Amino acid sequence: MNQNDIQKAIESGKTVLGVEFGSTRIKAVLIGENHAPLASGSYDWENRLENGVWTYHLEDVWTGLQESYRRLSSEVLEKYNIPLKTIGAIGFSGMMHGYLPFDRDGKLLAPFRTWRNTMTGQAAEKLTALLQFNIPQRWSIAHLYQALLNGEAHVAEISHLTTLAGYVHWKLTGQKVMGIGEASGMFPIDSTINAYDARMLALFNECAEMQTMPWKLQDILPTVLVAGDAAGVLSEEGAKLIDPTGSLPAGIPLCPPEGDAGTGMVATNSVAQRTGNVSAGTSVFAMIVLEKALSRVYPEIDMVTTPTGKPVAMVHSNNCTSDLNAWVDLFQQFTQALGVEVSQAKLFETLYQQALAGDADGGGLLAYNYLSGEHITHLEEGRPLFVRTPESRFTLANFMRVHLFSSLGALKIGLDILFDQEQVKIDQIFGHGGFFKTKGVGQKMMAAAMNVPVSVMETAGEGGAWGIALLAAYLRYKVENEPLEAYLVNKVFASENSSTIAPDPTDVNGFMAFMERYKKGLPIERAAVDRLR
Repeated sequence: MNQNDIQKAIESGKTVLGVEFGSTRIKAVLIGENHAPLASGSYDWENRLENGVWTYHLEDVWTGLQESYRRLSSEVLEKYNIPLKTIGAIGFSGMMHGYLPFDRDGKLLAPFRTWRNTMTGQAAEKLTALLQFNIPQRWSIAHLYQALLNGEAHVAEISHLTTLAGYVHWKLTGQKVMGIGEASGMFPIDSTINAYDARMLALFNECAEMQTMPWKLQDILPTVLVAGDAAGVLSEEGAKLIDPTGSLPAGIPLCPPEGDAGTGMVATNSVAQRTGNVSAGTSVFAMIVLEKALSRVYPEIDMVTTPTGKPVAMVHSNNCTSDLNAWVDLFQQFTQALGVEVSQAKLFETLYQQALAGDADGGGLLAYNYLSGEHITHLEEGRPLFVRTPESRFTLANFMRVHLFSSLGALKIGLDILFDQEQVKIDQIFGHGGFFKTKGVGQKMMAAAMNVPVSVMETAGEGGAWGIALLAAYLRYKVENEPLEAYLVNKVFASENSSTIAPDPTDVNGFMAFMERYKKGLPIERAAVDRLR
């Protein structure tokens, strides 16, 4: 699109806005008719550990949304010399799972408990046994059931249970709805009818702890929608929550709110069977769209869905780059102490590139990046650790390499179940997220860990905000009976460029050697959790 066409599109509302509430950043992306980003705005935020709970304050949700939209609007005016006064469609996405319970008056009954919390082990274990379906600790139903088991008084007052994306959508439209991918991280989905599994709902409602509750589970969960369904329109109050200046009008249609897993699948064109993607940032998760059901329940594997309801095997690790980022920050402090000006971007690139020069196995070094608990390795809390023996080859290159390896350690344990035990087949894996930002490095490490070629698209940096914008565009521009898969292939990714790195056998063998060390050293991490309080 040329400058004149873009100006006309902005003026006539032939644009789509996508906003994603990530773990460290709220990002807004405006796309045009060709689905390419026109402008963006973002706001940095961080979770807080308060009274032993990882949480965000809800006022920060609105501060971040308004600031992201303000920055996006300013960029539109600066780049195209035209104010942003209307939008064709909007979509909201956020970190999946967690616990946001509200009473009938819309009052939050407990602080937002995010996906990062590992306080629901008892509930997850009991529910997995009851439903014969893996219920991870971070799922909304696990948080709800744990609150029931704990006898928390607020549970009886719940009128509406939702997630971060569902909360934002509700406040902007008045609609208590949710995209099926996001809903599949609250409670198990029956993909044959694209709704919550009725048998499992009944089992939950029949459990002893529910007998004194004045509600049934289906009464407090959001209504499930699939990609392309209408999910309400922006209300007058909602418009002002996004843009307090009053320039944004009400009445704009919204697509169903989705989770970061679903938007990652869309942003990487990984919604068809035998495709997959891996999102690596604060956390890391791999999503594989299945051809058939797994042979049994695995506690390391989550079963969720695509935004259209197809079954997806998800391997999720709570910890990825947070500890690595902390080490890079330490090096940044060192350069500042020397009086040397080095940008953060340059420092990341330099240190990541060092990893390529390291020994294949990381020189015998060992690291655990557990800032929080890790369910795959059965640790309810985390203690970041770096360990070496006198014989380890302690170089900067090995140090960086082993921390990149460690970012994928827990993920690898879950992936081995899919690829080795279940013989799941995939045709392509796409990577996205901050782990892949330095060209070729994270991609090469991921290829070694997964032992499959890993591709990264030129648009990978746009991430989930672009993914939810594509879902909003699908709502607005799809033709009748056009599947999401076809829309993405033919209208979004037809001319998309990507780079692919195949696994290097030396790297694969090196990662395998690292993983043997990683598994043997887990008792060290357990001792740190038990002893360092």
